[in-house]
Amino acid sequence: MDEARRPLIEIAGVSKHFGEGEARVDALRDIDLTVRRGEVVALLGPSGSGKTTLLNVIGCIIAPTVGRVTLDGELVYDNRALRGDLRRLRLDKIGFIFQFHNLLPFLNARDNVALVLTLAGRSSAEAQERALELLDYLEVGHRKDAMPAVLSGGEAQRVAIARALANSPRIILADEPTAALDSKRAGIVMDLLRKLAAEHDACIVAVTHDEKIYDRFDRLFHLRDGVLEDQEEEAT
Repeated sequence: MDEARRPLIEIAGVSKHFGEGEARVDALRDIDLTVRRGEVVALLGPSGSGKTTLLNVIGCIIAPTVGRVTLDGELVYDNRALRGDLRRLRLDKIGFIFQFHNLLPFLNARDNVALVLTLAGRSSAEAQERALELLDYLEVGHRKDAMPAVLSGGEAQRVAIARALANSPRIILADEPTAALDSKRAGIVMDLLRKLAAEHDACIVAVTHDEKIYDRFDRLFHLRDGVLEDQEEEAT
């Protein structure tokens, strides 16, 4: 397959259940999903429909009960885990963005980003340089020394995005990334994410209930009772 067209995420026949017998809950049922580089897609559906479970399977936080998961060309699950060091895989291939920024309150903006790079084995000097580069790219470099408590909501979310991008992941997973922001800031964050996907050959999968940003996605996928509905909607 042409490298430029190879999917970054391939989910095939994935199901996930919790518990057994009468207590069994089928969170995901026979999910197929493909996301290519440059794409920004949304997972929609009511609470309990399986959106966050699917995001956690893609992020290698939880293992599917059955099915195949391929990330950036690497087969990670095939009815069992095929790679032991999932922490390293997450560090190398996946960036996470959450509804609340989850910045460490005792580190300034720059150090919050640099910490991820240090954990990945970069020297302190390299980590600090890369962190400042990302903060400048996201237009919050001037806030590099600010503690999370004094950042605005939009600034804190940009720092969180910089942290997610620290190791240049190809796959970015976002769980309600704009829910804590007003309409203007939500639009700015989504425009940044679209820019990142295009410029870094990455893809973004976001769980959202935020109707005001639906037009920022390339495709909208709907889940209901653990089933990904056959129809995928092109965002307009």
